[in-house]
Amino acid sequence: MYDIRPDCSGTVVEGYEARTVDEEGRDVPAGQPGMLMVRGDSICASYWLRHQLTKETIIGEWLKTGDVYIREGSGHFYYQGRTDEMLKVGGMWVSPYEVEEVLSEDESVAECAVVGMPDRDTLIKPEAFVVLANAGGEQELEDMLRQHVRQRLGGNKTPRAFHFVASLPKTASGKIQRFKLRELAQQS
Repeated sequence: MYDIRPDCSGTVVEGYEARTVDEEGRDVPAGQPGMLMVRGDSICASYWLRHQLTKETIIGEWLKTGDVYIREGSGHFYYQGRTDEMLKVGGMWVSPYEVEEVLSEDESVAECAVVGMPDRDTLIKPEAFVVLANAGGEQELEDMLRQHVRQRLGGNKTPRAFHFVASLPKTASGKIQRFKLRELAQQS
């Protein structure tokens, strides 16, 4: 029988090891987000003609994936995002995808994206860009969405600002161009 869990990447297969670590490479406890490190016979030995990238990615026998996961005590791994997309807010990792998922629960939200923006003290805070299913009532909806996220995820993960936009900038393949959203937020 298969152990299938929603939103779970699975467990480690035989012949491999995986762990989640903090910025200093120390293991993080189960239930806490950390960067996924993998060890096994088939990881790459190096990047072709990319010495610096090899040094940054391969630490002894371990490969730094660049992905942030939460490892449960049962050994199941849950994807949180890429390290270059994760936000460090108030000393804790925040997954933009997690906040976006909670915002999308509201039927008035057609789509959304969350990015990190520095406040006046240069501390990173999440900001949300929201495309509404139907225009109107932005101020009331902003208050409602803010309260919903705060109740579900806590204060650090709650966007400090909401930007209601007609559409989200995307690549030809449909990936959200978060750098353009950060530029938009700076103009606001």
